[in-house]
Amino acid sequence: MEITKDKVTELFCIIDEFYKVFDAENAGKLLLSEGGVKRRRRKASLSDSEIMTILLYFHFGSFRNFKHYYLFFIRGTLKSYFPNAVSYNRFVELESRVFF
Repeated sequence: MEITKDKVTELFCIIDEFYKVFDAENAGKLLLSEGGVKRRRRKASLSDSEIMTILLYFHFGSFRNFKHYYLFFIRGTLKSYFPNAVSYNRFVELESRVFF
């Protein structure tokens, strides 16, 4: 199955709609971390929807190496779709935000 750039847009829209509903449902239900202290969640230049789109596109594609995929495909070929793409090291730090 070939994934086109139109599929990137479609996948992003589906994921973004999911995150809007998910965040609204879970806004008051999240547990505090150890010690009952709220942790600061710094605003990232990539949204959770963009992060998840990049990760899913990697898994649906025929890519083998995530680092090369991110550096050469996301920050190269799809730069117009992700203009605020962060460095590879920062992306690896941010990807934990979308997993629970």
